[in-house]
Amino acid sequence: MNDSMTARKSDGKRSKSKRGFFGSLNSDLAIDLGTANTLIYMKEKGVVLNEPSIVALDPSDKIIAVGHQAQQMHEKTHKQIRTVRPLKGGVIADFNLAEKMMKAMIQKVMQKRWFSPVKTMLVTVPNGITAVERMAVRDSAENAGAKEVFLIEETVAAAVGMDLNVNEPVGNMVVDIGGGTTEIAIISLSGIVHAQSVRIGGERMNEEIVNFIRRKHNLLIGERTAEKIKHKIGSAIPGEQELEMTTKGRNLVSGVPKNLTVTSEDVREAIHESVNTCLDAITKSLENTPPELAADILDRGIMLTGGGALLKDLDKMISEAIELPVHITEDPLTTVVRGTGIILENYDDYTNVMY
Repeated sequence: MNDSMTARKSDGKRSKSKRGFFGSLNSDLAIDLGTANTLIYMKEKGVVLNEPSIVALDPSDKIIAVGHQAQQMHEKTHKQIRTVRPLKGGVIADFNLAEKMMKAMIQKVMQKRWFSPVKTMLVTVPNGITAVERMAVRDSAENAGAKEVFLIEETVAAAVGMDLNVNEPVGNMVVDIGGGTTEIAIISLSGIVHAQSVRIGGERMNEEIVNFIRRKHNLLIGERTAEKIKHKIGSAIPGEQELEMTTKGRNLVSGVPKNLTVTSEDVREAIHESVNTCLDAITKSLENTPPELAADILDRGIMLTGGGALLKDLDKMISEAIELPVHITEDPLTTVVRGTGIILENYDDYTNVMY
């Protein structure tokens, strides 16, 4: 921990010495490199890109589409085109494709600017990332065109995006449920007192819905359809009015397309294991929180963010289970990138949270 803090401070001092008038002629970017979506914040411009973390490739592995365009092709391609997600479980699974994807997305936001070099790039990473995975993120960002790269834990960036003062001696508990991971952290004095990361997120829930419908109804649906079902009728606990929707898939017995009515109860049963795993991780984190910081969390509550926070009544379910207030942040899908953008705009105030 001490070595990490020393490295962060020395990196911050080195970077500040390089920043001047000519440095301002370059673009500074903050990137939330997520399993499901990649968001880019440009200094003084705000969030300039929010697209799925997916690429479409031809037979020679040349990228022919990225982001929204590639997502439209997903699960609808022929043998000459394949779609790939370069990140799995919150970390880079394919180094080359991640680099190419980042480069393509950066080019999208830089194409109208007369200066193209990226001076400083801040990239978010999961709490539980290994040294090798950290190196892969840094190398990908540098190869994508950044002169300087600094990493920030997602939960710290999320806390800043929630307008929490991470530099104060006050305990804040942040739970970020993303596409590939659920990140939990107790933050105080610009550092993470306790952190826990579980490789469960929105994508795992989608897979569970696909498997449940196949197992219970002998119907095969795609991941995109599963995500629509989760968003429209999914919930963490039973509501006053149960919802249902009609979906389409391929009958595994007859092999022909078929309609199926799916209910909120079906979705809850499908994602029950993932939701409980997230709840268990939150409970364990609270058990490892120092008493004084636990008192702060009792007063301030738990801050819930990330795409998973949009699951209906998830905050209510967590609050009832652990008997603590749970608050969902405004626009949870962009909390992390907005926080990273704040750090980018107020660089000198946050050198202790970068490395």
